[in-house]
Amino acid sequence: MKNFPFMLKPAAKDYLWGGQRLNDDFGKNIDMDPLAETWECSTHPDGPSVVSGGEFDGRLLIDVLKEHSEYLGKHCEELGELPILIKFIDAKANLSVQVHPSDEYAREYENGQLGKTEMWYVLDAIKDSRLIYGLKYDCSKEAIRDAIEKGELERHLRYYPIKKNDVFFIEAGTIHAIGAGALIAEIQENSNLTYRLYDYDRVDKNGKKRELHVDKALEVSNLKNIGEPRQAMRVLKYSPGVANELLSRCKYFEVYRMLINTERRQHVTFCSDELSFRVLLCYDGCGNISYCTEDGRKEYINIYKGDCVFVPADSVELVLNGVMELLDVRC
Repeated sequence: MKNFPFMLKPAAKDYLWGGQRLNDDFGKNIDMDPLAETWECSTHPDGPSVVSGGEFDGRLLIDVLKEHSEYLGKHCEELGELPILIKFIDAKANLSVQVHPSDEYAREYENGQLGKTEMWYVLDAIKDSRLIYGLKYDCSKEAIRDAIEKGELERHLRYYPIKKNDVFFIEAGTIHAIGAGALIAEIQENSNLTYRLYDYDRVDKNGKKRELHVDKALEVSNLKNIGEPRQAMRVLKYSPGVANELLSRCKYFEVYRMLINTERRQHVTFCSDELSFRVLLCYDGCGNISYCTEDGRKEYINIYKGDCVFVPADSVELVLNGVMELLDVRC
């Protein structure tokens, strides 16, 4: 029996640096201000996504995958769970300067959790937006600790300008931060471990400064000069109705960009294989996915900007129609 796709409804986060673009640009209609992040495809207990529509309507994605582990595909059989988390991020203000641990460190010191390597795809960025990516030069733990205590950490950090359509790969251990004015799609390991080094002395809605994790952060940070992040050469491959390009590939995930345009009566076929599930994240435009059920009926899933669709491994053949831009994520 082939497996059928289904829509997901995200969990939401109101971190103090967020804005309202996820509601305004993506029509999330979430009563939260600020609305900093939506966790579009997540089984993490800090923000699980929910199935929307179909036979699993209203159920947590994690529960569906526990019942149907075959939906994950052979690459994830040993893990037994979804290994990634996919987000939209609206940075109205700067995010904290932070670092994520490796899998090895997290397993040993964070009760067996995963570490966090991640990828950012820049959906939009205002003029002069930038990110923090590592250090300008090699530093010692003592030098960084001293700079934090004196409020001088920023002079050690490497700032890098960003623009729409940029891609950044942030390996665990890299000191980093998303800057104000960036709208980001993030694909990451299934983890919520973040160690803050610096948070601009901000206070939350209760008037309290957010916790820093300097000791842990210095344990896991790469304090070498790793150089500027570089945009890799990307090649669009064209087929009737669609263009594809690889954005990022690592041992945790692969991310492709799909540009769908079937206005000339074309159609695009799509399916997952037995090795991995696929997640389709629509970040622009609209369209639909159609497929035939076992009894021959034709079903449709309408997709709008901001929607997320989970495609189980070994899926039925799907037909994509419309004018839309998608991220296609697999493991």
